[in-house]
Amino acid sequence: MLRNFSRQADHIVSADPAAVEPTPVIWFDLLNPAIDESRAVEAALDIAIPTRDEMEEIELSARLYQEDGAEFMTMTALAGLDGDDPVKTPVTFILKGESLVTVRYADPKPFETFIIRAKRSNGLVCTNGETVMLGLLESVIDRLADVLERVGNEIDGVSREVFRSKAAKVNKKTRDLQSLIEQIGRKGDLLTGARESLVSISRLVAYHAALETPARKVAKETRQRIKLLQRDAVSLGDHAQFLQGKINFLLDATLGLINLEQNQIIKIFSVASVAFLPPTLVASIYGMNFETMPELQWQIGYPMAIGLMVLSAVLPYLYFRRRGWL
Repeated sequence: MLRNFSRQADHIVSADPAAVEPTPVIWFDLLNPAIDESRAVEAALDIAIPTRDEMEEIELSARLYQEDGAEFMTMTALAGLDGDDPVKTPVTFILKGESLVTVRYADPKPFETFIIRAKRSNGLVCTNGETVMLGLLESVIDRLADVLERVGNEIDGVSREVFRSKAAKVNKKTRDLQSLIEQIGRKGDLLTGARESLVSISRLVAYHAALETPARKVAKETRQRIKLLQRDAVSLGDHAQFLQGKINFLLDATLGLINLEQNQIIKIFSVASVAFLPPTLVASIYGMNFETMPELQWQIGYPMAIGLMVLSAVLPYLYFRRRGWL
């Protein structure tokens, strides 16, 4: 799908998809583009749009480069953040002259949010492709900040469940801890994706800022927006790293608690085995089939053997309790 946006005053308006002239259109948005749509934009701006495989390459030289008088910058975005299974997707920004081309194969929410805000007469100022790109990046960073805030609150909730669990039964508590491990794993994956996205944004903005030349004058306001984007990306990346550290701590603590529960069960079996070993020995002795066993003729032999087995079981139990092993 190809969506064109032109400038009207200081905001954007939807343009006719058939009108791909570079002068009136400041933003070409390619979402899962068909071959004819990509070729139309390539012909309008005299550029070669990278394929999806090229966009997914991780080499820095394949993500940030200049070609045919245009800047090609690819970042990693996250789509489906409202669900349980967010996905990473590459988004390529192509700046040539006053026009911007975005190529993407998913629909992250910040894009639609930006379009709604930029279309308002009193909304975001969009005078050319560069300001549109900066507005999109700001929208992506705002979205990631909201996600990190939400994940931080959820991590605090998981921490309370891990260290303040009141499950009475061991098996139920173990199941709860296993469920928490799954939650921690999902949040860890989300934080990893967010950090990767923020790092890619930081590199993209730094690359774009470094291309300022005397022939390409950048307004003071634009320079300030670029610096603010860099600071926001770096600070959010540090916050994501901090949350990742809490996730790792909670994962280790949860696994440790599960090991403690399992060790407690094994300890109970071990103590029970030791406690019942002396009674078993007494019963084995008096269960032997020898003809000459004086105790067999005692009238009190049977109750004495029972009492001896009970006593030999109680004494180890009391000893274990006194040592604090139970």
